[in-house]
Formats: sequence, C-alpha cells, structure tokens
Amino acid sequence: MDQISWVVAYPEIFLLVMTCVIALADVSLKATSRPLTFVLTLLTLAGVAAIQALYATQGEVIYGFGTMVVSDPMGNWLKCFAALAVMLTLIYGRQYSQSRDMLRGGEMYTLALFALLGMFVMIGGHNFLVLYLGLELLTLSSYAMVALRRDHTRATEAAMKYFVLGAMASGFMLYGMSMLYGATGSLDLAEVAARLGRTEVDHRVLALGVVFIVAGLAFKLGAAPFHSWVPDVYDGAPTSVTLLIAGAPKLAAFAIVMRLLVEGMLPVSTDWQQMVTVLAVASLIVGNLAAIMQTSFKRMLAFSTISQMGFVLLGLAGGVLGQDISNAENAYSATMFYVVTYVLTTLATFGVMLVMSRQGFEADQIQDLSGLNHRSPLLAGIMAACMFSLAGVPPLVGFYAKLAVLQSLLASGSELLLWVAVVAVLLSLIGAFPYLRLIKVMYFDAAATPDPINAPAGVQRVLSLNVLLMLALGLLPGGLMALCAQAIARVIA
Repeated sequence: MDQISWVVAYPEIFLLVMTCVIALADVSLKATSRPLTFVLTLLTLAGVAAIQALYATQGEVIYGFGTMVVSDPMGNWLKCFAALAVMLTLIYGRQYSQSRDMLRGGEMYTLALFALLGMFVMIGGHNFLVLYLGLELLTLSSYAMVALRRDHTRATEAAMKYFVLGAMASGFMLYGMSMLYGATGSLDLAEVAARLGRTEVDHRVLALGVVFIVAGLAFKLGAAPFHSWVPDVYDGAPTSVTLLIAGAPKLAAFAIVMRLLVEGMLPVSTDWQQMVTVLAVASLIVGNLAAIMQTSFKRMLAFSTISQMGFVLLGLAGGVLGQDISNAENAYSATMFYVVTYVLTTLATFGVMLVMSRQGFEADQIQDLSGLNHRSPLLAGIMAACMFSLAGVPPLVGFYAKLAVLQSLLASGSELLLWVAVVAVLLSLIGAFPYLRLIKVMYFDAAATPDPINAPAGVQRVLSLNVLLMLALGLLPGGLMALCAQAIARVIA
C-alpha cells in the first residue's frame, strides 16, 4: 500500500487508536465522573482538530486507497469543525450527563468518538461503499447514545423510533447507490460523474437511483417530508445526546450531500435540483409553522432544525442552471457557511439548556426559561443572541448566512428560484415568532423560582466565547466565507 494512502488516513488512524486507548483506560476507573476519560477525550479531539486544520491549510487534494478516500480542503475543514463541535458538546454536557448517571461506564465518550470517526469517513469518502460505511458507523453510535439511559422510557422509545426509521433511510440510500452502480458500472464518484455525462447510461435506472439517494439524504438532514424522527428523537433523547445529534453530524450530512450530488451526480443536476427545491420549500413550511405551536423547547428546536435545513437545501438548488455551473461556487460556499454557523449557534443554544438542567429537572419546556434574565443575565443574553441568530436578525451570523443563501438564489438568474427566495423570506418572517416568544418569556415573564443559576465558571467562559464568535462572524463574515469558497472551488474544479 502506498505512502499517500496512509497520509490520507493519518487523522482517522489517530482517532481510532486513541478511542481504543480511552476505552481500555476507562475500564480500570472507578470514579463515576470519569475525569481521566474526559480529559483524554478532549485532548484527542483537540489533537485531531489540529491535524485536520494543518491538512486544510496546505490546500492539497490527495487521493488514497485506490481513490476510495479523498483529503481535500473542504473535507479537512469540515472534519476540524466537527471535532471542535464534539468537544464543545462534551464540555457543555458533562455536568448534565454526570447528574443522570450516564458516565458510569464511560460509554458516552467512546461512542462520541466512534460517531466522530463515522463522520470523518463520511466526509472523506470518495466511493459509494466508503460513504455508506461511514454513515452506518455514525448512525449506529447515535442509536446507542440515544438509548444510553437504559432506565428512561422516553429515551428508549426515541432510540427505537430512530433505529427503525434510520434503518429504512439507510436502505433507501443503499438501494439508490445500487441503482447508480447498475446504471454506470462504477462505485467511484469521479468515474460515476464521467459516465453520467455520456448518453449510453440507462436513464430509467438512473432516475430511480437519484430519487432514492435524495430521499435518504433528506432523512439524514431531517428535511420534510422525511422529518418525523427529528422532533421525537430530540425530545426523547437526553439533552447532551440531543446536542451530539443536532450539532456535528450536520457537517457530515452536508459533506455526503456534496460528495454524492455534486461530485458524483453533477451531470444530472437538473434532476436532483428539482427534488431538492421541493424538499427545501416543504421543510421551510413544515418547520416554521409547526415550531409556532410547540410548548416543548426541544421540540421547538427540532422543528427549527427542519426549517434551517430548508435553507441548506435552497443553497444546493441554485448551483447549476442548465449546463451553466458559474454560480456553483457561490451557492455551495454559501451553503457550507450556513451549515457551519448553524452548528455554532446550535451548540450555544443547547449549552444554555444543559447548564439550566439539574438533577431531577429537565429545562426542556419553554416555560422553564421564564424570568431567566432575573436568575442569570449572562445565560439569558447568550440564549437571546442564539434566538436572534436563528431568526436571522442582524448583526448576528444567522442574518448573513441567510442573506448569502438568498443572494446565491438570485445570482442563478432563474425566475423560479427568485419566487422560491421570496417564499423563503416570508416563511422566515413567520418562523421568527417562536424565537421572539422565547425572548419574551426570558425577559418579561416572572421566574418560577428566584434561585440564581450557578454554572461552572469554565462552561460560562466557553459559552461566552461561543456567542462572541457568533457576533464576530456576523460582523466580519469575510474570512470564513473566503475559506468556504476556496474549499468548494477545489471540489468543483
């Protein structure tokens, strides 16, 4: 096996080895808080993030293992951000997990690392089978984490629903991949794209494969009408696990969409863009309207996720017009920017919820945040900034992310996408209501208890840095947007 193959896989090998070391070291520990496991996990995540950032700054595109795996700037940056997102998730959720006896065996940390390894394989896959293996490693780890509280009925129910629906979606995607293999005779993404550009492929088989792949991807993103698992899993899973599902995996989902639809099926973009546009509008309608009716904070955020994924799909819909790909870099870089900043905002949102939750009390209802400003002005300010960002209010980063996606739709020159952009703006205005309602509850409603919220100083500092980064990227988005544009340019070159 050549040296290049090993270079491509160094970060994954390091992550796998450290995960096994941590699992073995954890066996001999007796402390229920697992401090050594926690520190080793954070060091591993910091190390793998640094390696990926180093790879990304070099700007090289390297193929390994017979072109089945690729290391490129887009993948490297997404892996780096995913590792950092998992790190913040574990920091925010440690006290919550410990108070619910979820750290008793240390599985939380090893499963999180295996899930991250699955994300890495998904992001770096350049072959149908590699992409599917990464997807299954991530989803199987996620199923186990949702059911980690074995004595908790809601968590067990959520895990069962997630498993059944996730297996069905995986079957959809695998069947779609088999159809594409039948139409093109190859599992390699570059070879599939080359053969799709020719006329001898069986277009009936091809169309069937595209439909099933898009359906499977829509499930992984949580887009309507494949969204039914999202509110149930978000609501039933322990909040620390909900954040693990809601955060970093969105980066991997974006990557597999780019690998399959853009790198593998760009010659048939007219077909899948039509489906993506319908999914985007449906997600915006379902997510924004259903969020208004929720009293559960976690379910409201679940429907918010569905509407946010609608914007992600909108960015993918405007990349190619006919055979013209001149707008592709603009559209896909705006989409990548949107996903990264959405994950950043989600981390802070759930971070506040995790800090507020205590033994025997889940801060998962909207009324649980009543009078939060009187109990902790810092946490109320952080949550308000997150809600304004999700609603798209300037100067926070959510506003620029939505603006960038809408600009990419207008730049496509399509009259249909112009009207889709108008619909998206109107639905976003409607969808701002639940976010503004939550701010009203925090600042104007009476608190159920006057007791102040005592959060660990380290977590408060990390939350503060998180929200300051959201503000900084909203005021100065050029650096991250340029990074995304450079990364996407290497993908579509």
